Amino acid sequence: MELIILGSGTCVPSLKRSSSSLIIKAGEKVLLFDSGSGTMRRMLEAGITYHDIDYIFYTHIHPDHVSDLVPFIFTSKYAEQPRIKQLDIIGGKGFKKFYKKLSKVYGKWLEPEFYKINLSEISNKRIDFGNFKVTTKPLAHIKESVGYRIETESGKSIVISGDTDYCKNIVKLGKDADILVLECSLPDEKRVKGHLTPSLCGRIAAESNCKKLILTHFYPSCEDVDIISACRKYYKGEIVIAEDLMRIEA
Repeated sequence: MELIILGSGTCVPSLKRSSSSLIIKAGEKVLLFDSGSGTMRRMLEAGITYHDIDYIFYTHIHPDHVSDLVPFIFTSKYAEQPRIKQLDIIGGKGFKKFYKKLSKVYGKWLEPEFYKINLSEISNKRIDFGNFKVTTKPLAHIKESVGYRIETESGKSIVISGDTDYCKNIVKLGKDADILVLECSLPDEKRVKGHLTPSLCGRIAAESNCKKLILTHFYPSCEDVDIISACRKYYKGEIVIAEDLMRIEA
């Protein structure tokens, strides 16, 4: 598997970091996780187009994680290069209701013409997609929040938290994972409910015994602190500070 960080930032505009989004290439399938503002541009910079995406998975429905969903679907109607293969869009509980509301706002502009959109809600399940499997668990952010564990037939695994506070479910999802991608929104001294800090990320990584920890979803205040040192209080493994367009092999 290959992991591509498209957006390592948050809702705060940044010339360095786009909003939350990443790609996993699992064999011939291309999986998009979240699509915050800037995703479509970052995809092009990574050599990926709207034709290439097979699945879109959403961790939750906050704007900095879903704002490029509408542009993605609208672009797929482009008459000269329309998307033609099915698109599977997957989220946690309540995602179908959210999408229905979007459809009411945009009407025909979200109606595919040459392909099919298949919507699914999965939470606390394990699903076999053929050459990869996805395990999900609800996480501690908002009621729709869900984390994902992606595993290939060869046994490689990548876990994605989306936004969450410390909870046992993210530890369980990350158990012995090759790569654990955790949000790391704010420094320890600025912790807010529903988000992780460097020390909490280190604690989760240590308890899950993951092989590599990747930190992402940084608010600007994280740029002024030593994130890795704070994680090291708990976790002694490899730590990577995510940057937009970073590529990592699992």
